[in-house]
Amino acid sequence: MQLGVNVPNFGPGTDPGVLREWARIVEGLGYGLLMVSDHVAVTPDVAERYPEPFYEPFTTLSWLAGLTTKVRLGTTVLVLPYRHPLVVARMAANLDRLSGGRLVLGVGVGWAQQEFDALGVPFAARGRLTDEYLATMRAAWRAETEDGAPSIPVWVGGHSAAALRRAAGFGDAWHPLRLSLARMRAVLTDHSLPAFAPRIALRLTDAPVDDPLRIAGVGTVEQVLDDLEQLRLMGADTVVLDPYHGDPEETRRPRTAWQALTEVATRWRTTS
Repeated sequence: MQLGVNVPNFGPGTDPGVLREWARIVEGLGYGLLMVSDHVAVTPDVAERYPEPFYEPFTTLSWLAGLTTKVRLGTTVLVLPYRHPLVVARMAANLDRLSGGRLVLGVGVGWAQQEFDALGVPFAARGRLTDEYLATMRAAWRAETEDGAPSIPVWVGGHSAAALRRAAGFGDAWHPLRLSLARMRAVLTDHSLPAFAPRIALRLTDAPVDDPLRIAGVGTVEQVLDDLEQLRLMGADTVVLDPYHGDPEETRRPRTAWQALTEVATRWRTTS
């Protein structure tokens, strides 16, 4: 099982120098995947949690591809209805080729209604549009490849019934975000999904967290390591660690996240 990191590409403490350092640390610690988030119009509902500056994911990952050599690069998650599917298919294919086949395309339907309104995309149609766009993108990739098989892994986010159908029908993996182990285990028991690549929290605590509703990745380093082992036993191909917890001021203090990532990476190598 491979570990990845969700890197904040937004917030008052984020700039090109910080993003460069994030990439250096993630790749240097041996993490196999670096992912970033997606918003286009930072409307008030988005800005409350993910304020400006917000670096566009394809642009950011293209730049980071030139600063790295081995780490895979991905989106967690690209809000698919925001862009024309043929534009996304071309941008993704170009980034994958230019990076040496390192792209992972995580996609989702989105949640910020004000942002949908600003972009002129009907919020109520976002699920239908996501399905249509996924089909269009896969058809475009098939048309461009000699063997007819797209090479870019598509991870489908969400855990609603519609999202699970979408993952099974269009995805290469189900990519749930910040759920409990029990919730993920129940979904995997009840549904046939192509693969499993969750994004979990990363919040280390000094004392164990005994809350029965604890989401994976929150607790002592021993609890987090056990979460990772349980996810491995549940069949996870990759687990993405998310050290951002919703306060934009955290982006001014990235060393806290870097220390947690260092501790987990070091301990995971010695126990796995």
